[in-house]
Amino acid sequence: MCIHRKEEGLFYRFHLSSFFIHPFSVTSHTSPRNLGWRVALAGLGINLALGVLYTWSMFKGAIEKDFGWKGDQLNDPYALCCLIFAFAMILAGRLQDKIGPRITATIGGVLVAAGMLLISTTNNYTLWVIGFGVMVGTGIGFGYACATPAALKWFPKAKTGMVAGIVVAGFGLAPVYLAPLSETLLKDFGILKSMLILGTLFAVIVISLSQFLKNPPAVYVAETSAITNNTSTPMADLSPGQILSKGSFWLLWLLYFVGAGAGLMVIGSISGMAKKSMGASAFIAVAVLAIGNALGRVIAGSLSDKIGRRATLLLVFLFQALLMLIAIPVTGGATTPGVLVLIAALIGANYGANLSLFPSITKDLWGLKNFGMNYGLVFTAWGMGGFVLSRVSQMLKASSGNFTSSFIVAGTLLIMGAGLTFLIKSPDSNTP
Repeated sequence: MCIHRKEEGLFYRFHLSSFFIHPFSVTSHTSPRNLGWRVALAGLGINLALGVLYTWSMFKGAIEKDFGWKGDQLNDPYALCCLIFAFAMILAGRLQDKIGPRITATIGGVLVAAGMLLISTTNNYTLWVIGFGVMVGTGIGFGYACATPAALKWFPKAKTGMVAGIVVAGFGLAPVYLAPLSETLLKDFGILKSMLILGTLFAVIVISLSQFLKNPPAVYVAETSAITNNTSTPMADLSPGQILSKGSFWLLWLLYFVGAGAGLMVIGSISGMAKKSMGASAFIAVAVLAIGNALGRVIAGSLSDKIGRRATLLLVFLFQALLMLIAIPVTGGATTPGVLVLIAALIGANYGANLSLFPSITKDLWGLKNFGMNYGLVFTAWGMGGFVLSRVSQMLKASSGNFTSSFIVAGTLLIMGAGLTFLIKSPDSNTP
């Protein structure tokens, strides 16, 4: 049975038999704005599950104890997962641009679940590298690549930053519930059964919520004629090949490399820093950092809608550089737990700001038509920044015995990045 209906200037056409494939397509009485929020909240939920990446530190102790792994073996599955996640965004972005976000994100959910189920059967190092590093990393990339583009297409330009911040906040917030959940599972069931339980849980959550990811009709323009962010210039829809030939792409890539990498090189060591002054309560600093990470994405995204992306990014880089300098005496000697928790929250918030600002800038500069793959290309900077600068941080810590050098390097890079933000062109500029 097929029904046609005209509502709010849009034509809706659907088959009743497709209800279970498109869970909200039959509710044509629902306004496009409400459908947009449904997509955004589904993306938020998917990212809350995919944030399992941030809980690797919870697994390392159990892996070392039960499997006997040593040295780099303990970090290899996680490091590879980060790299695969970043580069899988390119393929996933291409797929979601072509076949839509629902199917692409569903594939991601299946891959994450399959990877987790594989590692739940063995303590073999190679299979863990394949299962967690390759399969889970690819699955995270597929799910993450779909959530933000699908949501942004339902909202006007004036809400780009806020919506992007809300959707990606789930990834940053995930450790708040996954850390205690993982700790409980490891205590009660051990590492292998914990992976089985988490894999099953993520399969249900990600695959179910993926069915709510839907692009708006081609004729739908989300109120952009009413709110244009003070510019009347139509947004150009550029292809991946076109943006790769522009200096603005490589500038944005370098800034993302610096902003994300400098944050990750410190965030990865927060737990170790906290243990010196907080002991068994160090998890509080990690949880607060995660909350700051999530809130920073929403706050920075919303602020950028008001004062502009470039101005917000400049503030984020400068504030993060200042925090790096403040952190040197805080982590170098005796300090109160409250101060350390505050520093962790602020560092987390500034790092998280990058994850909402850069997709928003990508959309502003090059449009939504090829946003999935375009942002996938930009997002490789996150993977490379985290991989390279985290390695640098480990080497500096090994040579000096403290985190001072890491903070100095991160602060210096952020100050340089702040200067480079002045080279970002406005979306209506015709310069490359």
